Amino acid sequence: MRSYRTNQIMNQFQFSNGLSLGLTALLFLLSIQWQPLGVKPFLFILFLIHLVLSLLHFFTLRQLKKGAMDPEVPNALYRVLAVLFIAGILAGNLFTFLSGVTALKKNISVAFRYSLYTVLVDIVAIVVTALNLFKPFVANRFLLMMAILLASLLMHLFFLIFEGKWHNFQPAVKWGTFILLALTSLTGNILAAFVAFSLYRTHKDLAGERRQTSIREKLTSNQAALLGLFFITFLIMMAITSEWSFSYSFASENNYQNILQQPSLAYPFGTDNFGRDVFSRIIFGSQISLAVGLLSTLLPFFVGGTLGAISGFYGSRTDSIIMRLLDVLYAIPGMLLAITIVASFGASTTNLIIALSLGSIPSYARTMRANVMQVANYEYVEAARALGQNNWTIIRRHVVPNAMAPMIIRSTLTIGTAVISTSSLSYLGLGVEAHVPEWGNILRIGSEYLETNPYLAIYPGIAIILLVLSFNFLGDGLRDASDPRMN
Repeated sequence: MRSYRTNQIMNQFQFSNGLSLGLTALLFLLSIQWQPLGVKPFLFILFLIHLVLSLLHFFTLRQLKKGAMDPEVPNALYRVLAVLFIAGILAGNLFTFLSGVTALKKNISVAFRYSLYTVLVDIVAIVVTALNLFKPFVANRFLLMMAILLASLLMHLFFLIFEGKWHNFQPAVKWGTFILLALTSLTGNILAAFVAFSLYRTHKDLAGERRQTSIREKLTSNQAALLGLFFITFLIMMAITSEWSFSYSFASENNYQNILQQPSLAYPFGTDNFGRDVFSRIIFGSQISLAVGLLSTLLPFFVGGTLGAISGFYGSRTDSIIMRLLDVLYAIPGMLLAITIVASFGASTTNLIIALSLGSIPSYARTMRANVMQVANYEYVEAARALGQNNWTIIRRHVVPNAMAPMIIRSTLTIGTAVISTSSLSYLGLGVEAHVPEWGNILRIGSEYLETNPYLAIYPGIAIILLVLSFNFLGDGLRDASDPRMN
C-alpha cells in the first residue's frame, strides 16, 4: 500500500506529465520553419531537451505506478532523475521542475506547496524582466527592481528549503525572516502571503490549537487551481513591477524605423504597424485587463451583495421592490448595456468599468439573496434574535459572513468573463482609448495582419485565453474546496 507522500508525488507527476508533453509538442511546432521548409536551430535544440525530459518524466511515472521506484526508499536513479527534472527549469520546463522538487521533499506541507509556486513566479518574472537588457535602453529603475526581485527570490528559496525547520529557529530569527517574507508580497507575489499565513497557522497548530482544515489548505490538492493561481500571481507581479522595470515608451511611442519587426530578443513578440513593442504592450496591458476585470467584479459584488442581503433578510415588500427593479436591469443584455453606456459617455477605462459593473449587479444580488434566505432560517440566527440583537447586527455578524462563500467563488469565476468583455469592447473600439496598450486593442491591430504577421494577433489572444482559464481553474478549485461533499 502506497504512503500518503508517495500518492502526493504520483499526483504531481501525473499532472505535470501531460503538460510537459504538450509543451514539447508546442516547441516542435515553433521550431519548424515553413517557408522555406527547415528548422530553427535554437528552438529545435530546445525541443530536443524538452523531449528527453518528458520521456524521462514519463518513465519515472511508470516506475512509480509499478512500484519499481519507492520515494520512501529512494535509490540513486530516483535521485538523479529528480535532479535532472529540477534542472529542467534552465530550459524553461516548469512542470518537470515541480515534479523534481516534490520528489525530493520529505515532508510535503501546505507551506511547501505555496513556496514552490512562489519561487516559480519569481523565476519567471525575473526572466521576463531581464529581456529588457536586449533593448536599446532600459528604464531608470530597472537595476533597482531587478535587485529587489533577486532578493525576493533568495528569501523565497530560503523558505522553500528550510520551511520545515523554520519553527525550530530562534524567536528573533524566526519572526525576523517571517516579516521579510510577508514584505516580499508587496512586489505582487501574493503567494508569498499564502506561505507566510500557512507558516503562521502551522505555528499555531504546534502550540496545540485545534481547528478545521481551511480552504487555503484544501486548495493545494487541486493542481489545476494552483497552476491558475500561479499565472494570476505572475501577471499581478508583472503589472506592479513593470512600472519600474519596463520603459513605457516602447509600448506607447511610435517608432517608424521598427515597423512590423519579426520576433527577436529585443522584441520577443515583434513590433506592430507603428513600431511599438508588442511584448511591452502586453505587459502593460495586463495592468488594465486585471484592473478592469477586478474592479468590474468588486463593484457588483458589494452593490449586488448588499441589495441581495437586504432583500433576502427582510423579504415581503422590501424583497419585491428590490428584485423587481433589478429584474428591469436583468432584462437588458449585459454586453448591449455596456456598449450603450460606452457609446453614450465615450471610451475610457472608468466608463468601461461602470458599464461592465451595472450588468452584473442583478446576478450577484440574486445569488446573495438565495444564500441569505437559507442562512436566515438557521438556529443561530434565531438565537441571536432571542438574545435581543437588532437586525443590522444579525446581518453583519451572522448572516452575511456565512452566506459569503458562494459569492466569493462566483466572483472568481466571473472575473474571466469580465476580462473577455473588456477585450471584446476594446476590439470593437468601445473600450479604452485606442492608443492605450490593452489586450483588446493589441488584438484588434494584430487581426489586420493575420496573413502576413499572424503573431501580432496570436500572442495577445494567448494572453487572454490563459488569464481566463486561470481564473476558471481557480474558481473551480475554490468551489471544490468549499464543498463539504467533495472532501
